[in-house]
Amino acid sequence: MRIDLHTHSTASDGTDTPAELVANAAAAGLDVVALTDHDTVGGHKQAIDALPEGLTLVTGAELSCRVDGVGMHLLAYLFDPADAELERARELVRDDRVPRAREMVRKLRALDVPITWEQVARIAGDGSVGRPHVAAALVELGVVPTVSDAFTSDWLGNGGRAYAEKHEFDPFEAVRLVKAAGGVAVFAHPGAAKRGAVVPESTIAALAEAGLDGIEVDHMDHDEPTRARLRGLARELGLLTTGSSDYHGSRKTVELGAYTTDPEIYGEITRRATGAFPVPGAGGAVRR
Repeated sequence: MRIDLHTHSTASDGTDTPAELVANAAAAGLDVVALTDHDTVGGHKQAIDALPEGLTLVTGAELSCRVDGVGMHLLAYLFDPADAELERARELVRDDRVPRAREMVRKLRALDVPITWEQVARIAGDGSVGRPHVAAALVELGVVPTVSDAFTSDWLGNGGRAYAEKHEFDPFEAVRLVKAAGGVAVFAHPGAAKRGAVVPESTIAALAEAGLDGIEVDHMDHDEPTRARLRGLARELGLLTTGSSDYHGSRKTVELGAYTTDPEIYGEITRRATGAFPVPGAGGAVRR
């Protein structure tokens, strides 16, 4: 089985619609794909309705978190999408996305970058606006060659010249909410140091004590020494290890299935989940 547990659609900051994403996942030879848009489940229905036979969809979301001043992302899998407490918390994060993006535009203009809010809004379309949309505008303007190059201290990286804070989950509260909603919680790309400061291992250990299920190890932003270190940490803490593309369509160079999760790990994730179940075949509803 080929299993990719971290992808994005136009419901947040990807360039594929949810229907296009599942079609492309099947064409890429995947057996299982997770749709994990930022702080939203808005793309799930369209993905389920378009799901090709032979492909299984794992519903999820990538939650924006911050601890001790350091940003981190939590992949939440197979939680009950109707859970009221988790939905209210996600709404608080989503509601702050537009003011934050506007502030980044203001800071960029103060740096003599001719970006406009209208440009960013056009790029975001109906998606949940975020830094990648601002980064895409910088690419359009020729300020940086790629979206990834915008995520540095010069521009939009954590603490960068045009970075702006937003409301984010406390990760310990996020883990509690995900678990209470029957979901499984995995720390996304914990060693992605090129994006900015990373959470220390002591905090990952504390999150494991609080119920964190796993860490994403095989990821484009982790070099081999980082992967080896994270695997060792996972063994020490009893955490699951996943691999994923973090696919964003044409917004990033990585392809669907570039990194994958071991089928045994996937099986354990589905065994732990009680809020929702993977959706097989051609459409259907998420069962709870």
